[in-house]
Order: sequence, then C-alpha cells, then structure tokens
Amino acid sequence: MGRGLHFVASPADDAQAACELLRQAYGDAGPERAEAIVALGGDGFMLQTLHAFVGKAKPIYGMNFGSIGFLMNEFREEDLEARLAAAEGAEVHPLCMRARARDGKVHEALAFNEVSLLRETRQAAKIRIVVDGKVRIQELICDGVLVSTPTGSTAYNLSAHGPILPMDADLLALTPISAFRPRRWHGALLSHKSQTRFEILEPDKRPVSAVADDTEVREVTTVDVAEDRSIAMTMLFDEGRSLRERILAEQFSD
Repeated sequence: MGRGLHFVASPADDAQAACELLRQAYGDAGPERAEAIVALGGDGFMLQTLHAFVGKAKPIYGMNFGSIGFLMNEFREEDLEARLAAAEGAEVHPLCMRARARDGKVHEALAFNEVSLLRETRQAAKIRIVVDGKVRIQELICDGVLVSTPTGSTAYNLSAHGPILPMDADLLALTPISAFRPRRWHGALLSHKSQTRFEILEPDKRPVSAVADDTEVREVTTVDVAEDRSIAMTMLFDEGRSLRERILAEQFSD
C-alpha cells in the first residue's frame, strides 16, 4: 500500500509491547507525516486518539487491547498493510459541549460518544430540558441524563436503556439515567441539528457534573449540546466488519 503509518498505544504493557513490534515491522512515519494512525488499546483509548488527532485529517485504525473493543479491530501483526488497504471507513462527528460552572467559567469540550450529566451527591438531580429553544421537560428528577451520537449509542446510552442509532440515521439520542419523575419518560430521538440545553435546578443543593467523553466539568449550572458537523474524523474497520454493520448487529444480539 505504501502509506506511512504512525503507531500509538495505551499505557498497558501488552499494548506497548505490540506497538514496538509493529514499529519494527512497518516503521513509523511520525504523527505529522503519517497517512494513517494505528491505535492499540481499548475503546477508551480510541476515543482519546480521536480527540488527539482532531483537525489532522488522518484516518484511525484501532486494534483491540481492551475489554470490549467495539470500536477496534482484532490484533494481528501480519498483513497490516493489506488490511488497511481493504478497510471500510466510518465518518463520525462529535458533539460540542458548552458548560457553565457555578463560578461563571465556561468550559467547552468535544464528545464522540456522549455528553452526560450526573448527580454529584446523594441528592437526585433536578434538570430542565430545553430543545431548540422550547422547554420540553420542566423538571426531570434523576441520577442524570445524556445525549449520545450514533457511535456512542451502544455504550453508556444503551446501558441506560437508550436506543441504538444506525450510523446513517442523522439522529441523536436523549436518554434519562434512572429517572424518578417523570417516571414514564424514557427519552427522545432528536435531529442531529437539534440544540439541547440543560438547566440545573437547585444547583447549590443538588450539584451536577457534565462529562464529554473523558472531560468532566463539576458543579455546572447550564450545559449546551449540539453536534459539530464542521469536524469529521474517520475510523477504519476490517472489510465486512464496518461500524455500520456492528451497530446493526448489536440490535439483534442477546
């Protein structure tokens, strides 16, 4: 294939050893000259790698050294260049989180999986939900609530009983986490163009944190979430094992 590769790995010993093995076998063009990034680790490390290379226009091919590896390919030392040449790409767009903390500071972060709001203490959170400028839920009493991309819909969102979203659905999932009131509200499907605002009620008594992938902001008062289509990253998957197929198959798993 002749494409220059750059290898990155999680701190785990087995991932580091595999990284060195692949560098010896295929060389390493470095992060700037490489045409593709090979990431060795678990799903969390894939998310870290996506964040690290935002704006670099380099596809990322992951090989699994984690516990789940939904976003990763099987590790094999041999035939890597052939696998990359035949790989299927999945273009993903992140959510942009803009969170205002109680001290007035505004924090921005990207999330390729989800933005989640979580109670910080034993007190349930009280959150008002505004979508496209209109109040949709006046007061959600809950452990938290999240907005998920299709890529992240099989992760925390699914564990919170949210829907699995096809890759090409142009939808976001809005999913409550252990909702107490309204008890029968199980979430909503939103257009990827939707603008969602969360307003924290009684923030002194019921503090809430906001998390965009692995970036956390404590004691927030408002959180705005919207997809950012100006940012596009490409993940590579082995032929016949595309992300689209994996997400579809997850809907039929036991």
